[in-house]
Amino acid sequence: MVALIEFGIVLLVIAVVFATSVRVLREYERAVVFMLGRFWKVKGPGLFIIIPVVQQMVRVDLRTVVLDVPPQDVITRDNVSVKVNAIIYFRVVDPEKSVIQVVRFLEATSQLAQTTLRSVLGKHELDQLLADREKLNIDIQKVLDEQTDAWGIKVSTVEIKQVDLNESMVRAIARQAEAERERRAKIIHAEGELQASEKLLQAAQMLAQAPQAMQLRYLQTLGNIAGDRSTVIVFPVPIEILGALGVPRPATPG
Repeated sequence: MVALIEFGIVLLVIAVVFATSVRVLREYERAVVFMLGRFWKVKGPGLFIIIPVVQQMVRVDLRTVVLDVPPQDVITRDNVSVKVNAIIYFRVVDPEKSVIQVVRFLEATSQLAQTTLRSVLGKHELDQLLADREKLNIDIQKVLDEQTDAWGIKVSTVEIKQVDLNESMVRAIARQAEAERERRAKIIHAEGELQASEKLLQAAQMLAQAPQAMQLRYLQTLGNIAGDRSTVIVFPVPIEILGALGVPRPATPG
């Protein structure tokens, strides 16, 4: 009876040890295994066995993490205060480094993203911040990726979500835009006047070279004026034409 109890205890101990030794990891998971405190190897995915007490494991998720960077106060190069928030996409590419080289890599990446966001955007003016977001996204991504490479983390994408301006700055930008529209309108009007004057000059030069064309233009203008019946037109006739018609020339005074 005692032997049977001892055998049952042994079986129970073996079952407990086996249950605590067997690990199953999903396809997107890896286990960083330590043996007596020293790094041993990276295991997974699938089923494997851990030796209790002798070996310990840290589970690491390899899926892409979406990190929402909270709004940051940024002073641009032209001394404008704005609030900027962004989204960062990153994932673990080296489980060993993500466990050994940094404590809580998710928190570390979040803090690094906040400081990098302020540092990179502070080197640009407000106009660049509003118009060149794609370039700024790439600049931030490169800086983050270089710094997190030692942690076994790959930053794939950075997207600036929103740039918030205070109300006074919004009004100033609106006034600037209105002044820019007025400037462009004046330039377009001046260019139109210049082109019109050039065409008039060309027309005057052509009419000066062809007196017949000038007479035709003169007659056309008279026709347009004659459309108004209330207008009295005094039509000057050259003396040469009167002589050709047999009309005597008027006497010269004196």
